[in-house]
Amino acid sequence: MPKREDMTTYELLEHLKETGSLEKEQWIRLLSSKKTEVRAFAKNMAAEIAQEHFGNRIFIRGLIEFSNYCKNDCLYCGIRHSNRYASRYRLSLDDILDCCHKGHALGFRTFVLQSGEDHYFNDERMVEIITAIKSRHPDCALTLSIGERSRGAYETFFAAGADRYLLRHETANTAHYASLHPQNMRLQTRLQCLQNLREIGFQTGCGLMVGSPGQTAECLAEDFLFMQSFQPHMVGIGPFIPHHETAFHDRPAGTLEQTLFLLSLTRIMLKNVLLPATTALATIHPEGREQGILCGANVVMPNLSPTKVRGNYLLYDNKRNMGDEAAEGLSRLNEQLERIGYRTVRDRGDWCE
Repeated sequence: MPKREDMTTYELLEHLKETGSLEKEQWIRLLSSKKTEVRAFAKNMAAEIAQEHFGNRIFIRGLIEFSNYCKNDCLYCGIRHSNRYASRYRLSLDDILDCCHKGHALGFRTFVLQSGEDHYFNDERMVEIITAIKSRHPDCALTLSIGERSRGAYETFFAAGADRYLLRHETANTAHYASLHPQNMRLQTRLQCLQNLREIGFQTGCGLMVGSPGQTAECLAEDFLFMQSFQPHMVGIGPFIPHHETAFHDRPAGTLEQTLFLLSLTRIMLKNVLLPATTALATIHPEGREQGILCGANVVMPNLSPTKVRGNYLLYDNKRNMGDEAAEGLSRLNEQLERIGYRTVRDRGDWCE
């Protein structure tokens, strides 16, 4: 093997596959590559790794977006607190349980409860929801994606039966984080929450936006160094897509090509990670989800939310939430995946070593 500073891009990919790690300057070199053949090489490597660990199985998660209220004012987000044009809603416990009942009948064995940071859903209400879901569907896993909470709150949710927690770090670069969030939000708080979740015992997920305003190769290198160190069980990677009621309404969206490249690199680095092909990826390209799977993704998350509210959970413009992105379109989704050699499975799809 050549000296590290003399490695070609292909050798960096081989080294990443072998060791699961690179140094910062190596990450910058790799992430700066725009060569089509390099990205194709990474894609093939990632797909082979995913096949080795998961075969052609794709895990399905039923996404329930139960509130679009949020106390935060993140500059990129369509449900930010200051967006006075957002049509706000909260699902009742009965609404949520009805979503789970329908999802279970369709074959979902993981439910993902996602919301803005809506503290109407305090610890007591969340425990009531978690307990009710787990008592009715003990064969199912439950993922929470409800933002920053205290360690005590996370412990309470875990004790009530929640299995997984997704909290995207968005960016591991302090200055970049500050440029995307209001002054009262700190990257260190986000990272401490992730550490708490992992220590408590959650299958823990982080993640980032591809092409967010101000993102550089150095920012992305710091993201991969963080994930390299943290070793998450899940990683959510999707393109930045602007929303018309935010400060970044006129910024370009993240590209399909870069998002696919980062999915491939994540699979090569974290070989058994749970890696979704996100709705945002399907939003920027009609075959984005399938292309994500061919680059190493192994999770899809059709929308189980009531149809009357799906159009109101808009983190970004033109979000796909019907058709094959909806739980009702599961048969169509299966057909599309079968065409590229994959199949969905009725499985909790837990992370395992």
